[in-house]
Amino acid sequence: MAPVLVIFSGLSGTGKSAASRALALQLRAVWLRIDSLEEALRSCSLRMTRIDDAGYAAAQAAARDNLALGLPVVADMVNPWELTREAWRDVARAAGTPFLDVEMVCSDPALHRARVEARRAAHRGDGTPPPSLPPDWAAVMARDWRPHAHPVLTLDSAAATPEEIAARICAALEGRDAG
Repeated sequence: MAPVLVIFSGLSGTGKSAASRALALQLRAVWLRIDSLEEALRSCSLRMTRIDDAGYAAAQAAARDNLALGLPVVADMVNPWELTREAWRDVARAAGTPFLDVEMVCSDPALHRARVEARRAAHRGDGTPPPSLPPDWAAVMARDWRPHAHPVLTLDSAAATPEEIAARICAALEGRDAG
């Protein structure tokens, strides 16, 4: 697979990580999961309590490096604003590589909520709170999410498995000039 940047966005619990992981495996791509980077920043020896855009900045630097090596990159994050989405597209443009914007949704509200609550419960583990908990359902619904200003590939995790979603993205990459 030639270098390409697949830019995921979507609210927590919509299936971004499962689908982006499946895609990264299928493409043999670098998988950049913002949640993992942000958790590492929060738990590092610097004891950062406010990381703001640090996870996005670190992931974008890693994306630039890997695209320059000729590797495909899959970026997994909420990516709620056009400002952040455009910054990701700029990473691809600067590397001279195509990109594809993918928005994940979950059309089944009960399933979406159950995923959010299960993720939150799983992070509690033995009762010792981790550096940060995933958002609860109210926080997910209150998120400052802004619609995409450009066409995106919108995929519904309530209607397809992560592997089916990955296959649809691969078909989209093969069937058009991304970016």
